[in-house]
Amino acid sequence: MDISCTEVPPLPPVLSLPETGRSAPGLRASAGIIATYFVLQLAVGIAFALALGVMAALSPTGPGIDAAIRTTLAQPATQALVAILSLGVAAPLTLWLARRTWPALWSLAQPPGFGFTPPRHLLFFALAVAAGLAAPILGSLLTQWLAHGHTVTQDIQQIGSNTPLGLRIPLVLVVVCVGPLVEELLFRGVLLSALMKRVHVGWAVAGSSLLFALVHLPGLQYQWYALPNLILLALLLAGLRLRSGSIWPAVLAHGVNNLLAVAAWFVAINPPG
Repeated sequence: MDISCTEVPPLPPVLSLPETGRSAPGLRASAGIIATYFVLQLAVGIAFALALGVMAALSPTGPGIDAAIRTTLAQPATQALVAILSLGVAAPLTLWLARRTWPALWSLAQPPGFGFTPPRHLLFFALAVAAGLAAPILGSLLTQWLAHGHTVTQDIQQIGSNTPLGLRIPLVLVVVCVGPLVEELLFRGVLLSALMKRVHVGWAVAGSSLLFALVHLPGLQYQWYALPNLILLALLLAGLRLRSGSIWPAVLAHGVNNLLAVAAWFVAINPPG
């Protein structure tokens, strides 16, 4: 029987690959790499702050170490440097760890793959820009309705608005480019794949979106009414990831969303002091 002309049926949306190294990440491993990313940020930030505080305390007219650390961390420029360094160190290490742990999943289009491959169609990049522009607008309306007039503040926005202009540029780069890349890998790559192996795709998207929102609450000073905005963004990003067969449209949409959030840093530049 000649099978050379037999049509091969298309692969299902979610690949099931039993080969070694191609199975979806486990939930424990997914939680571990997400925790590692945030612990690395915290560790780098603490180490840098301690180093600055010790240097200030050792100066001839310097105060004690405790006072020096508090004074140093109160400066917007120091806060910006801590954010830049902590994210700048944690992100590449996390990307390297994920690539080393799951090399066979890196460029697979659909889960259990992480989607580091071009999308099915370039139109998805246009959809990503539209989603990145629409998400903060719709999300802010929803947040204002839930907050009942309360102002929603975010740590990174407060840092950026008071930071010297020379530091705002690198801060924007890590917030708009580096952060979205590693967070999409973690939440729409590793975690979503792990959940889709165990539950229906809808529950997997909902679970990964909820966790994405929850881990951002500390940066929003635990203002719960910001949760729906974050969940909405996460749902849009998950939809882009699954529909496009690539992580890149989600990274782009996430970056556009963050860019709108930090654009106010440059609308009215107030020199510090």
